[in-house]
Amino acid sequence: MIQLYCFGESGNAYKAALSLTLAGLDWQPVYVDFFNGETRSPEFRKLNVMGEVPVMVDGQTLLTQSGVIQRYAAEQSGKLGGASEAEAREVLRWQFWDNHKLSSQAGATRFMMNFLPAEKRSPEVIGWMQGRLKAAFQTLNAALEGRDWLVGEAVTIADTACCGYLYYPEPFGFDRADWPNISRWLDRIAALPGWKHPYDMMPGSPADRL
Repeated sequence: MIQLYCFGESGNAYKAALSLTLAGLDWQPVYVDFFNGETRSPEFRKLNVMGEVPVMVDGQTLLTQSGVIQRYAAEQSGKLGGASEAEAREVLRWQFWDNHKLSSQAGATRFMMNFLPAEKRSPEVIGWMQGRLKAAFQTLNAALEGRDWLVGEAVTIADTACCGYLYYPEPFGFDRADWPNISRWLDRIAALPGWKHPYDMMPGSPADRL
């Protein structure tokens, strides 16, 4: 069975977990204690020299980076990758866009606003990041105008990439009420068989540290 090294607070791990689930692949989570420094340990660095989750192990295959794991899920299942070569390229375009414009900003902003000690939070940096996020939300909302999915006529890993951080309850500058096309799209993904909230799909949540 596929093992996915992950923790519930990680939006990037959620992209991989959700993609494996929607692809219909059997997998199990392996909890990584990020907040107590496990990803910085020598043992974890042997697993992933980058010191990050997610990490996927399937027999002799070890993969890191959420986008690569998503591609693997699509390749192994024949699902989620797009219905043609043109769609596959468009899926990849959205994955790159998400990594650079959406998830990187959302993950950093959410971490600063919720998981850093209050005295280490910079209002100026947070404000600048939220401006970048607003531009990304505008792009995503416009792309979903009149569409069910980002690419083609079915869910793909373009969708599971771009939604990765948008189900989390912690504030980081995203209010679904401001982005109706995104909100409908998130509801559509959440209605898919097997979907779970990240805190239900993977072990670990802020409530565990209270």
